[in-house]
Amino acid sequence: MAKKKTERKPSNIREAIGLARFLKSERADFLFGLLIIAFAVYTLIAMFSYMKTGAADQSILENLRPGEWINTDRKFVNYGSSFGALLSYFFITNCFGYAAFLIPCFLIVVGIKMMQVYQVNLWKWFFGTCVTMLWLSVFMSKVLTPLLPDLFFNPGGNHGVVSVTYTENLIGPPGLTALLFFTAVAILTFISKQTITWIRRMFNPLKTAASKASEMVNDKLTKLNEGEDDTEKTVSAEDHTEESNKKNRKSNNAANQTNDTTPRNEETSSVIDLTNFSAMGANISANSTHTAKPAPAQTRTASQTVSNPTDRLTVEVGKEEKASGQNVASTTFDTPINPLEPFTRYKRPGLDLLKRDGNEGKPYVDMEEIKTHNEEIVRVLKSFGIEIREIKATVGPTITLYEITPAEGIRITKIRSLEDDIALRLSALGVRIIAPIPGKGTIGIEVPNKKRHNVSMESILNSKKFQETKFDLPIALGKTITNEVFMADLTKIPHLLVAGATGQGKSVGLNVIITSLLYKKHPNELKLVLIDPKKVEFSVYSPIANHFMAQVDDDDEPIITDVTKVVRTLKSLCTLMDHRYDLLKLAGARNIKEYNDKFLNHRLNPEKGHEFMPYIVVIIDEFGDLIMTAGKEVEMPIARIAQLARAVGIHMIIATQRPTTSIITGNIKANFPGRIAFKVSSMMDSRIILDRPGANQLIGMGDMLYLNGNEPTRVQCAFINTPEIVKINEYIANQAGPVQPMELPEPKGDDDANGAGGNGPGDIGNLDPFFEEAARSVIISQQGSTSMIQRRFSIGYNRAGRLMDQLESAGIVGAAHGGKPRDVLVADENQLNMILSQMKQK
Repeated sequence: MAKKKTERKPSNIREAIGLARFLKSERADFLFGLLIIAFAVYTLIAMFSYMKTGAADQSILENLRPGEWINTDRKFVNYGSSFGALLSYFFITNCFGYAAFLIPCFLIVVGIKMMQVYQVNLWKWFFGTCVTMLWLSVFMSKVLTPLLPDLFFNPGGNHGVVSVTYTENLIGPPGLTALLFFTAVAILTFISKQTITWIRRMFNPLKTAASKASEMVNDKLTKLNEGEDDTEKTVSAEDHTEESNKKNRKSNNAANQTNDTTPRNEETSSVIDLTNFSAMGANISANSTHTAKPAPAQTRTASQTVSNPTDRLTVEVGKEEKASGQNVASTTFDTPINPLEPFTRYKRPGLDLLKRDGNEGKPYVDMEEIKTHNEEIVRVLKSFGIEIREIKATVGPTITLYEITPAEGIRITKIRSLEDDIALRLSALGVRIIAPIPGKGTIGIEVPNKKRHNVSMESILNSKKFQETKFDLPIALGKTITNEVFMADLTKIPHLLVAGATGQGKSVGLNVIITSLLYKKHPNELKLVLIDPKKVEFSVYSPIANHFMAQVDDDDEPIITDVTKVVRTLKSLCTLMDHRYDLLKLAGARNIKEYNDKFLNHRLNPEKGHEFMPYIVVIIDEFGDLIMTAGKEVEMPIARIAQLARAVGIHMIIATQRPTTSIITGNIKANFPGRIAFKVSSMMDSRIILDRPGANQLIGMGDMLYLNGNEPTRVQCAFINTPEIVKINEYIANQAGPVQPMELPEPKGDDDANGAGGNGPGDIGNLDPFFEEAARSVIISQQGSTSMIQRRFSIGYNRAGRLMDQLESAGIVGAAHGGKPRDVLVADENQLNMILSQMKQK
């Protein structure tokens, strides 16, 4: 169970009275938004009053004397009094004239945004309001000034007067008119693309009239051909609805293509039938056929057919009640707990933080290259007496898969042995033969593309598959050879082993996994434990430590870089795992999902220790370095977590660049069913990580094989660079969230803390060799802590903990008080010498 931290003193007066927390809360935003709307309404009232009372107040405003603005003599007649008259005079007369009314209107939009009534893009509204206000100021000063000669202020304000005078001095009245027309068209185009169509029709009226006439003629001819009579010309309302739905779908598709934040459907790969080329006499066609997967027919669910949001909620709640066996009354009067509280204002990162892929996920198809490879493959196979009935090419981001259907009587093993011969003839690196392709009656030959297409992280996260996923812990890895987004649910894997040689994309792959989790999960739903012996790979995630990290309470840094603290953190996770299993047992739940569902629906009592359980993902980089340093002390808690922690929501991802048997032992392999293999140097390394060859034939730079049970899947890993990660972390750090990392419980003491012999610390022969020296060091410094002994003697944390337990048994230090230093019970070295002499006499 996560232990509560002792209260600390506030660092300043704002923290003491809770002002800083209030300013970051949703209530503060609501109140500030309401205040801004009130000020905007007041300004509007004063400006409207200025239209009638401004002439009377203008003489006072133009010659305002010190202290006269206080309005003690009630000289101002504006309905907003002196302050309203000053605001109106400044905005209308001195600045923008009638266009100044846009300023309080924009403030109302800002207030509505802060109150979270509507979600609007304030930057777009701000720039649009500014440009429109400046344009209207100039336009009204030019056009309305001659029409309103008796007005006590210029319709465009002083800004309009100065702009018109200066512009006409440079380019004259015709130039000003042309400039106003061009800027108006630019503004309207920015607001709506339909403006372009209107202007084109305005400049070409003949074409517009001819097109309308042709449409009318075509409609009449169509009706005549269909043999419609007068009774059939009456179209039902359903037909009109269907036609309008089709038009709406077309317009929505067009809008989706222009909206950066709309999920893109995954691009299917280009499948090219090359069977005609196998005769070696056919010429390649200039226009290749790209066959895409047909869109599946859309079926409506019960919730989708309900148009009213209230009705939709009723339908969904009814389904849950039917599944769980609860009655309607309990659901109606018992609102479920929101797991995102109290950080409901937290917003997940946006796709604008990532670099957009200019190719929109489409693979590059070089038909000349495909033709050449096809001819060489057919020639090689024929030279070995292998006839082909059919051959197709599937173009992926970095690999082209040639699917071959051999003739009757051809042995598969004969084709599988021609890997090196085909690679030699194609002058290609890493040709891989899949014989046969699972689920198909074909043989696959994977050939690297000469021009590879990098897969951007934005194209993966912006895909429809990722946006609409229902996975509990979705990790989006990249794109398959068929150019489809490849995803996996970490809760189903449930632990992942990553291996690959240096520089082949292993670190980028870990960053891709972390980023995909950050884009989908809330800080209340996910906690990370990052272990980085290299000290530089995960340091970029330090800004989000308070939001998404978990640590033992007395660790200095949430990202663990000290190898000696890894064992303690892993044992702490084991303690947390045992505590969570106790809670599951009390709750009568089999896994974390059932437990959290009961907790959120008020079926568990928080007073009995029940709490919402976030998922915990432990990611260890350079696992080989840990094994070399700590050995079995690291392997045993990892194996225990891997065996048991799935049901309580703790999952592990370990990575190494040396997949040897001494590092990836049988105990580790048995408990890590999920494997990711980047390019490795030898077939033996591939067999260790995947239990089969293949990883040694990859081409590097993110090319990987994913294995979870059956046959491995070849995936081109997505790419994300450090600046993108920095932007994401800075965005998360500025969001409302926890003020400190999640606290992991203190690890349980070792069974052998009292010495290897089991006779207790009273037997001087069974004490640690550093016992006497450690005791003197503690007495001299009058500070007893495990970390101090660890640093003083450069020993591991477990040994330092055993030393501290022996000092406690000898009466030199007191009992542990959480993360605080222990009390030193011996005042000086004379008293220590007496204790040591008594121990030696026993």
